[in-house]
Amino acid sequence: MDNSAIVLAGGASKRFGHDKGLVPLAGKPLIMHVLDALDEIVDEKIVVASSKEQAEKIAKILKPNIRIVIDQNPLQSPLVGALTGFKEVRGEYALLLPCDTPMISRETLALILELCIGKNAVIPRWPNGYIEPLHAAYRVKPALEAASAALKEGRLDMRSMIDKLRGIRYISTLVFQQFDPQLKMFFNVNTPLDLKRAEAMLKD
Repeated sequence: MDNSAIVLAGGASKRFGHDKGLVPLAGKPLIMHVLDALDEIVDEKIVVASSKEQAEKIAKILKPNIRIVIDQNPLQSPLVGALTGFKEVRGEYALLLPCDTPMISRETLALILELCIGKNAVIPRWPNGYIEPLHAAYRVKPALEAASAALKEGRLDMRSMIDKLRGIRYISTLVFQQFDPQLKMFFNVNTPLDLKRAEAMLKD
């Protein structure tokens, strides 16, 4: 097995009041927009939940070939979720994605994975230097080691893991504009207003 995908669903979703990944958009839950975009480009899909209760809710809408795993660390952060995913996946490389970016495209995900071959990570970077560590691909073994080391130091941010990795390929977001002119792939649904914006984007 070469390629896996980790979708992080463990965020608190305070602004929605319930699990964001289950919020419906265009007739299907947000998380399914992300998982469906992974069809045919990865051999394995894993969803990371923060609790048994959350996992049970999400499991009800997942297709049979998708595994769900639960964070063992009670601290909630993307890094904790990433570490859980890296421990569980079987592929050499893994995409790491949030559950709330429904405009993500199969074409861009396939490109990110392809560019990761021979590297420890491929991470999109905006012209202002801001990076997108949750729209990225990682070689699992070194990423697992880096995430573990960062957490042992008491760090909970993705940047702490990335700072411990060598062999990172940063890809300008300008490259992705060839496929996605408005860079909708990075649009996060964090609030009910964002959900309305996403609905409008899907109609464009």
